[in-house]
Amino acid sequence: MFLFRWIRRTINVIVLLALIAPAYGISQVWRAAHNPIVRQADVIVVLGTAQLNGRPGEALEARLIEAKRVYDLGFAPSIITVGAGAPGDRTTEAASGKYWLHTHGVPSRKITAIEEGRDTLVSTKEYAAVMKKRYISDVIIVTDPFHCARAITMAKDQGVLGTCSPVQTGPNTLENSGYKYLIREAGAYLAYITVGRRGIQVSDHLPGADIVTKVLP
Repeated sequence: MFLFRWIRRTINVIVLLALIAPAYGISQVWRAAHNPIVRQADVIVVLGTAQLNGRPGEALEARLIEAKRVYDLGFAPSIITVGAGAPGDRTTEAASGKYWLHTHGVPSRKITAIEEGRDTLVSTKEYAAVMKKRYISDVIIVTDPFHCARAITMAKDQGVLGTCSPVQTGPNTLENSGYKYLIREAGAYLAYITVGRRGIQVSDHLPGADIVTKVLP
């Protein structure tokens, strides 16, 4: 009898968690996307996404446009671009981002390209390490709206105080992002806070499942 009650309670808990966890993940991602907070910071970080032989793809260009807008408004004195290249690429996401910013009026000395990281966690660790070496800790993260929650959470876990300035142009604005992006990003957020923090990394840069650079309508 006791065993039966224990099994039933265990099943009830599992079912309850299966219902609550997705709702929690979606609510966190949704809230961060719809209520961005941007304040004065030490640096702006542009999270990388696809580039094509040195030319930023649409999603990356939208992030660079937003980073320059925030920089021009005086919210931070410098910009970090981050992101490695795909196999066979002649350049990196970070390098193409720095070149774009420089050709659009941002002084080269104000831009640091960190050419590492093919997913959000690795990229976050890389730019956080650079910030710590500079003795700075406040960052404005520029990325897609539904990516903000996870990006801010990862930054906090690396000892960096982050806010997010989501893109206002390009294919991944709130208006252009479909529910599939929201659901997939909520799943990635839950994966990170449950197992990712324990050292089990679930990359967001898997072929055919790139929730950062490829969003289905």
